[in-house]
Amino acid sequence: MDSVELRATGVAAGGDAIARDADGRVVFVEGALPGETVTAEIVEAKRDWARARVVDVLEPAPGRVAAPCPGVAAGCGGCQWQHVEPSTQAGLKRDVVLDALRRIGRVAAPVVAADVPAVPSVAYRTTLRLAVEGGRAVYRQRRGHSPVEPTRCVVAHPRLEELVVDGRFGSAREVLLRVSAATGERLAVARPTAEGVVLPADVLVVGADDRTRLRRASVTESVAGREWRISAESFFQSGPAAAELLVTAVRQAVVPLPADAVVVDAYAGIGLLGGSLGAMSRLVAVEQQAPAVRDARHNLRGLPAEVVRAEVATWDSGPAGPVDVVVADPARPGLGPSASAALAAVGAERFVLVSCDPASLARDVRLLDGHGYSLVGVQVLDLFPHTFHVEAVARFTAR
Repeated sequence: MDSVELRATGVAAGGDAIARDADGRVVFVEGALPGETVTAEIVEAKRDWARARVVDVLEPAPGRVAAPCPGVAAGCGGCQWQHVEPSTQAGLKRDVVLDALRRIGRVAAPVVAADVPAVPSVAYRTTLRLAVEGGRAVYRQRRGHSPVEPTRCVVAHPRLEELVVDGRFGSAREVLLRVSAATGERLAVARPTAEGVVLPADVLVVGADDRTRLRRASVTESVAGREWRISAESFFQSGPAAAELLVTAVRQAVVPLPADAVVVDAYAGIGLLGGSLGAMSRLVAVEQQAPAVRDARHNLRGLPAEVVRAEVATWDSGPAGPVDVVVADPARPGLGPSASAALAAVGAERFVLVSCDPASLARDVRLLDGHGYSLVGVQVLDLFPHTFHVEAVARFTAR
């Protein structure tokens, strides 16, 4: 493919830098930073845009650093931004959120906090989902399927890294590995079967084909002063440090929360956000995934909480009664028209939306605006250092 000299001027939501070629065509440049001049190889060309990969950095940006993980040189696609200094990563993530709110959300002057709280940039991940080839856990190349065998992993918790590097996973094709930073418990779920898996004796090994044992498999983590059961099939943040930051941001977004408040926690998962808000008169946690519902009912025992198994978009909120605050943490696609309408119908004075995708956040801002909610402010969080993934907590009030 052709090589071209480019000057990067911004960053796109997918982590690539944005540049324009001599003809004015937009080029998404993998491995470049805003402000850099690079030589790049065009890897995909369309009439209106192209993709390119950095071959040489002619003028580096101040935020460029040497990648700390040897897997990057081997082509591992797990961490796309290891060439970016951590505080620069945080600033770029804030820029991406601001751009999405302005361009997609049509918010003329979005109020986005200047600070971007971040988890430590090493050993922060306590859950990994990896492919297995020839009995070894492997990462994949970015934009490809070629395996990359890890010799170490900068972002994995040390007790998780041990399993990634030294574990043998038999005839499995995929493995989920999870460790509790609080208790040291370790869990491995091999798909489709655990046959031939060899791991240290303390690791609970379960095959996805053993539904009875899989349902019972879990670890216990500590966040916000409480213990949380996390089943093998339940979602959890990248680690407890990320969960703590997210809980703190959501707590700040709902302040003041009256002691007699009624809260709806939509897409509640294991109950983490709603269950960490403190004193309230009632919590209604809405979640569809069965394992997470079971975890939430276990985790929220002793609180004035009701856990409802339902899809948020079709949930009948009538029995909830008057609601003061809605907290929603949907999957990457966001609320969308149906769920935003269902939650707006609750009639809460305040709405807190947690988003892991700037574009879907911006679309949901427009939808909620149409339902009478004004965006008050956004807190950007860096819960996935060394990657382009970004979390945002948006606060709304009813007009």
